[in-house]
Amino acid sequence: MADVDVVEVESSGQLDQFIHYPFTLYKDVPQYVFPLIVERKEFFDQKKNPFYRTARVKLFLAMRDGEVCGRIATCVNFAHNQYHQEKTGFFGFFDTPDDFDIASRLLKVAMITLKKEGMEKMRGPMNFSTNHEIGFVVEGYDTPPTVMMPWNFPYQVKLAEQFGLKKVMDLLAWELTREDGIPERIQNVVAKMAARSKITLRSLKLRDWDAEVERLNAVYNAAWAPNWGFVPMDKSEFTHMCGQLRQIADPDLVLIAEFEGKPVAFSVALPDINQALIRLKGRLLPFGLLKLLWHTKIRNKVTTVRLITMGVIPEFQRRAIDMVFFVETFRRAVDKGYKVGELSWTLETNELMIRSAGDMGGKLKKKYRIVEMPL
Repeated sequence: MADVDVVEVESSGQLDQFIHYPFTLYKDVPQYVFPLIVERKEFFDQKKNPFYRTARVKLFLAMRDGEVCGRIATCVNFAHNQYHQEKTGFFGFFDTPDDFDIASRLLKVAMITLKKEGMEKMRGPMNFSTNHEIGFVVEGYDTPPTVMMPWNFPYQVKLAEQFGLKKVMDLLAWELTREDGIPERIQNVVAKMAARSKITLRSLKLRDWDAEVERLNAVYNAAWAPNWGFVPMDKSEFTHMCGQLRQIADPDLVLIAEFEGKPVAFSVALPDINQALIRLKGRLLPFGLLKLLWHTKIRNKVTTVRLITMGVIPEFQRRAIDMVFFVETFRRAVDKGYKVGELSWTLETNELMIRSAGDMGGKLKKKYRIVEMPL
């Protein structure tokens, strides 16, 4: 068998190979949702994606007999390290066959690269931060991921652990169905709490988009500040991310909690566009756009929503605003015809959120793992 060489991506042709490799690795996997190629090209475009203003990224391909047989990326996220006062380098986009030789060569290159950058530990998978897709799936391989969540073969985390990476954090995904519903007792309690809190809820105002994004950016950075792995987002990056989400967001499922007219919390639930994307195989044109419309607007195949984020500024935490968000999002989603809701992800150490998810009737559906090792 020919040797495996690991090469850095330096040309547009190599970037195309990097982006397209999952189409080879996962081609026969019914659970895998291929990303839109046009979206991936924009994501890796360092001129268009403001994330790269505070990060240095390198992409690598494993090659055997002239063919791609694996990939990995490294990221030095200066914003993360400055905020957490540490020297952590990240690896992501780690995709290989069940072959430890290939996996170990890629991980070794990532490790050496990050060590040369002055990093003291390597953590991942992160594509590229907690604001993007992260983690190895370790439970729940049997169903496709919801929007903006990853999927991988069971062996991939084992290869990483065989290399020496160890668990640092698990992330949890909870599911609530329309049939199960939220217990009436909980709904009544939450209604009373909401009345006492003097909090008012409203939907996102698309007509006031720029101002809304600025308001939510301030809440976001304040609400998530203490969280493990959190990285604040400046205006340009947050605006870019919101612009991406706006394409699929339903303003009725983006809730803003206000106290005396000032936003103090917000939550975002997105229609699970993956239920349509899984049929496109990564291509939007020439027929992909028609398929997307068919499976969303025409046949209404999107039956799931994912509650992707929920945060409350510190001075208003522990006032049950998260429970209010749960109940109101569920009510609105059911009214719109959705059948399933997923809350993801929550840190395994977030006891308050885990308790809230359980009280609402949520059932643990999937588990994702972050691993790391010293350099």
